[in-house]
Amino acid sequence: MGDGRILFRHSMRILFLLGAALLLAAFLSQGGIAFSAAQQVTPTPTLSAMQRLAEPTLPVSPGQADYGAQVYWLWCLPCHGDRGQGLTDEFRQTYPPEEQYCWERGCHGDRPYESGFRLPALVPAVIGDKVDLRKFVNAAGLKAYIENAMPYWKPGALSDDEAWNVTAFLLRENRLWPGNFILDDATAQQVILQTSIPTPLAMPLDRQGKQSAIFVWFLLLALVVLAGYFFFRYLFRNQPEQEP
Repeated sequence: MGDGRILFRHSMRILFLLGAALLLAAFLSQGGIAFSAAQQVTPTPTLSAMQRLAEPTLPVSPGQADYGAQVYWLWCLPCHGDRGQGLTDEFRQTYPPEEQYCWERGCHGDRPYESGFRLPALVPAVIGDKVDLRKFVNAAGLKAYIENAMPYWKPGALSDDEAWNVTAFLLRENRLWPGNFILDDATAQQVILQTSIPTPLAMPLDRQGKQSAIFVWFLLLALVVLAGYFFFRYLFRNQPEQEP
């Protein structure tokens, strides 16, 4: 009976260790990842429509993408949004009421005014996690498309420098170009879009979650192995010696 009680107590200790390990795993996979996300996600400040539509200012030492931000503001923002989100319902609210439903008014509908033009009802996002630029082989292909097809209402209106600058801006905002060299006909060939995986400025949260989950399972496995080691050690140590 004494050996049975001792074995029961050791079994309960092992179960306690396993339960504690499972609770730790749940905390790390839920609370730990949530805490990591809270540390990385910066709340978007609430700006007025005037602030959102204001021309971006240049830093003290502007780069190619900084000039591209101004080109984007002048030519691209009215359709693609102040954050590159596309012509969303939310973005249209920043415009005067008479400009928010221009498809119905006629200037951009099926029968535009003489000085108007037809605008697609769906204008895609150009910046963000859901934007896929892999249809372009490299940065040179993206620049060529922008230069020849944009802006929508006046293709070819951008100068060569403007097209390069706005290309640099879009690549930087989508974390596809580090911005440590000037984009031109030669260097843009090196910025591969079709086969490369973007190098983000910070590790994506989904990747952090996967790494945290792997760590949790390794920790849990280590605890199970340790508990099993002590359990079987106890069993073998307390086995009666066999008589010769």
